[in-house]
Amino acid sequence: MKLIKSVIFACALMTLCQAKAVTIHKSYKLDDGNYRVTLTLGNKKHSTTSWVRTESRRLLLQEITTKKGEMRTISFVVHKRSPRIDDKTSVKLKDRELKYLNWDDSLTIDIICDYPSLADIKVEADTSAITLFLCGNSTVVDQEDEPWASWGQMIPRWFDDRISIANYAESGERTTSFIAANRWAKVISMAKPGDYIFVEFGHNDEKDKGAGTGAWYNFSTNLKRFIDEARAKQCQLVLVTPTARRSFRNGLNQNTHGEYPDAAKAVAQRERVPLIDLTEMSTTLFNAMGDEGSKKLLVHYPANSFPNQPKALADNTHFNTFGAYEISKCIVMGIKKAGLPIAQYLRNDWTDFNPAQPDNPQSWNWPAVGIADSVKPDGN
Repeated sequence: MKLIKSVIFACALMTLCQAKAVTIHKSYKLDDGNYRVTLTLGNKKHSTTSWVRTESRRLLLQEITTKKGEMRTISFVVHKRSPRIDDKTSVKLKDRELKYLNWDDSLTIDIICDYPSLADIKVEADTSAITLFLCGNSTVVDQEDEPWASWGQMIPRWFDDRISIANYAESGERTTSFIAANRWAKVISMAKPGDYIFVEFGHNDEKDKGAGTGAWYNFSTNLKRFIDEARAKQCQLVLVTPTARRSFRNGLNQNTHGEYPDAAKAVAQRERVPLIDLTEMSTTLFNAMGDEGSKKLLVHYPANSFPNQPKALADNTHFNTFGAYEISKCIVMGIKKAGLPIAQYLRNDWTDFNPAQPDNPQSWNWPAVGIADSVKPDGN
C-alpha cells in the first residue's frame, strides 16, 4: 500500500488551510469495462473521515466517517476506458489528454483521509451495473486539475453500486468535433442494451459559423444522429440543455445560448426522448445566489489561492468543485422529474434539491489534493 502525504489546498470554499491529509493511492492495470470496487474503511486507533475519488477526480464517496475501531464496507462501480476502439480506430485525443488518468491503461483509486483508513480493497469485473454514459464539453468533463470541476465528475457520488458513470465529455467539444474525434464511436462501442447516454452540448456549437451550422440545422441533425444510434444499441438517450453562463444584467442572469436550448427541446419532443432542462435550473441557481454570490459557484479566485496560480482567475463558464456539486444535484432532480428508472438507484443519503434554495458555500468541504492548474479549460 502506497501512502502519499499531501497538503489540503482548499478548506471549505475560499479559504486555505495547512492541515495534512493522507492519500492512499491504488492503481490497477485493467482492460476497458466496469469494475466493482469494495472498500473496507476504518482505523483501529482513530476515528476517520475519508473521501474516495477515482480516475480524474471522480467523486465516488464523500466524507465517510468511522469511529475508533469501526469498519465500514462500501461498494461502487467504476468505468475504465482507453482510447482504443478496435484494431484500426481510436479516439483522437488532444495533447493535454495524454496525461489524463481517465485515458491511461489503469484504474486509479484515491482514498483521501485524515488517518490511514483503508483496511481492505477488492476490485473485480462487473457486468451487472447499468452504465450511464456522459457526452459533452468542459461543463461535463472530469476536470483533471484543481480548481476546475464539472457536474460529470460529481454525479457518481449520488448513485449506488448498480450504476456506473462513464464520462466521455471533453473540454472544447461540440457535437461535430465529438463525432470527428471518434468519441461518440467509442461510447457506442462500449454501450450495451439498457444503458443510458446523457448528451449536453451547445456552449461551443453556438460559436460555429458558416453554411450548415446553427441550432436548427447541424446541431439538431447531430442530436438526431445520437438518438438514432443509441436506439440501435437499445440504450436510452437523454438530452440535456447547456448549463447557463454567469451573465447578469439588471439583477438577473441572462441567456447566452441563443436558440440552442430551444433546439434541444424541439428535438427531444419530436423524437420522444427525455430532456433535462439544465439551462433553466442553472439559471435559477445563479439568480438565487445573485450577481456577486454566484461567483462562488465558478472559478473566481484571487491570485495565489492555489499552487501555480500567479494571477487572479475570473471564469464565468467553468465551475469550481462547489458549483459542480450543486449542478450535479440539478441533474439528479432532472432525472427524477423526467421519471427515469435510474432514480431508484440513488444512494440512501440523497435528499431532493431546489436550485432556488442552494446549499451554503461556506459549508462545502473539498480536500483539494494534487495538481493545480491556472490554465482555463478549452471552450467558454
